Parts: sequence; C-alpha cells; structure tokens
Amino acid sequence: MTAIPPPRYLDAGETALVVEFGTSIDEAINDRVLALDAAMASRATAGVIELVPTYRSLMIHYDPLRLSRQALVSVVDAALSDPLQAASAKRLWTVPACYDAAFSDDLAFVATTVGLSPEAVVTAHASARYRVFMYGFAPGFAYLGGLPPALKLPRRTSPRDRLPVGSLTIAAGQALISTVAMPSGWHILGRTPELLFVPSRDPAFLVAVGDVITFERIDRAAFDDLSRRAAQGEIVSRVEALI
Repeated sequence: MTAIPPPRYLDAGETALVVEFGTSIDEAINDRVLALDAAMASRATAGVIELVPTYRSLMIHYDPLRLSRQALVSVVDAALSDPLQAASAKRLWTVPACYDAAFSDDLAFVATTVGLSPEAVVTAHASARYRVFMYGFAPGFAYLGGLPPALKLPRRTSPRDRLPVGSLTIAAGQALISTVAMPSGWHILGRTPELLFVPSRDPAFLVAVGDVITFERIDRAAFDDLSRRAAQGEIVSRVEALI
C-alpha cells in the first residue's frame, strides 16, 4: 500500500484551496481524494461552492466573503481527522469497443512505436482494466488509469484538428474515451458506440470518478447496430456493482 504523506494546502487564486495528497497517479492517493470529497460534500459547509477531485488533489472553490481560508482549512482538518470512508459504491462498466480500420487512425503508428503488432496493441488495450481517476477539461471527459505499460508513449507531435466522439485514445500512460468532438494530440486506437456524455440524460455523465471500465471488443456490424441504439437513448454498455 502506498504511504500517503500529510496533505499540502495550496492556494489557487483567492477563491480556491487545493488539498494535495501526492504527486503521482496512484489508486490509494485517488481513494483519499474521493473520500475527502465525499466527507466535505456531506458537511455542506456554508461558503463552499464546488468540490473538484483530481488524480491527486481536491480543489475546493469557496466564497471568501462567507468563509475564510483559515476556517476552510479547519473544516478540512476536521474531515481528515475522522475515518474517511469510500465516496460511494463503485461500478464496473463493460464498454463495447470497435478497432475497425475506419476507427483506428493511429494503430499502425502506435504498434511500430511500441514494438508490437497491431493485433497485440488491440489485445493489450481491450483486455486492460481502467479506473476513472478524474474528469478532464470537457464534459464527462474521463481520464483513465490502468493502461498497460507496453502501450506507454508520448502524445502526437502534431495534434489533429478533430477527435470524433467515442474515440478510444492513449498517450502518456493514460487512456481516454472522448465525449465531444475536439482537437487532440492523443493516439486513436478505436471507437465505442457508447455515449458517455448526454446533456439531456440524468445523470448526463455515464461513468463516475472511481468507477472501473473494461472493454468488450466488437466488430463493425455490431458497432453500427449499437450506435443506432445509443442515438435513440439506450445505454449500450453493461454495468454491475463492484464489491
């Protein structure tokens, strides 16, 4: 088990406090972040505006006219002094993934770069077990830890203008599933028909921080069928509770 040092309190401007538990991507550190997030949410402290968990820290946005920094630190200290429980029951998602040539723009490059065959790259990516560590800069954009070390490589030297929704991408030892079309410097290995972000759905984000994702490999015909069903509002992934 990773030894977690006492947290550091860092100011992010005048209206946010960062409680930092470490400097690496680590499940034990992230568990601590999520537990503090849950503990702070349960306290509903007046003046706390928003809680933003990340890989290794919790950012707390607050109103300094209602809650001083010193008072906020005292609330956090009190939360940390209590036994921190898991944020919530975690879920295991089995997400369909298609690695058809039409969806795997960077597969050949990745295979050459890491010294594996394209099939070995797909097998490694599809068979891994990923943890949702945090949301990124786009809605529902989940950063996934658990990428096999054999697939670790830097981002693209030249970002592409548009990353299609549902793209399965990797870079810098992490994996992603894109939720909106956007520019990206990550490598595309495949695509899922699942929609992780639907604004009209409740909740709009399909997966939560702390959930686990695995991929189920499908062919192009299955992808087209599931895409039609997802477009009609159906969740095409399987989900179960994690013990």
